[in-house]
Amino acid sequence: MHPFRYAQTNVQMLMVDIQERLLPSIDRQETVLRNARILCAAAKELKIPVKVTEQYPKGIGPTVVGLREATDGCAVFEKKHFSCCDAPGFDAFFFAPDRPITVLFGIETHICILSTLLDMRERGLPVILAADACGSRNPLHASLALDQARSAGALVLPVESIVYRILGCAGTPEFKALLPLFK
Repeated sequence: MHPFRYAQTNVQMLMVDIQERLLPSIDRQETVLRNARILCAAAKELKIPVKVTEQYPKGIGPTVVGLREATDGCAVFEKKHFSCCDAPGFDAFFFAPDRPITVLFGIETHICILSTLLDMRERGLPVILAADACGSRNPLHASLALDQARSAGALVLPVESIVYRILGCAGTPEFKALLPLFK
């Protein structure tokens, strides 16, 4: 399968560590939060699984309130490792053979997102990085991580490109339901 040929039926989403005590220090936090909500809304409308991680929630807090509501009913995985792939039990939690392509987003771009992406790419898994739904405290760190993600073979795109590619065409009920998110 070509890693950039993705559709509603072969993707799943992984939202990483958008948590109460992390988000306030993230550059462009409102943009990250808005785009994460758009991905969650699109996933719900298109029946695409979203799985959520939380980095040491006892210390960092749970997923931010607005996204907890958007991901209500989604599986949540607690971790301490920076790469999700290194966390014991993550493979059983996340990987699904019928949905081999991951749409990855969250914080911080240069730490948990990049570590997870590199490990997934090392396994030969296709990854789509939702660049504008990711963030770091330092914008330079985020930029360098996005460059590395491209070099590792990930498809690095804005949320709007990802959602429209999954939709495939205009005029459907799903398109009409999601269109207001982009206005």
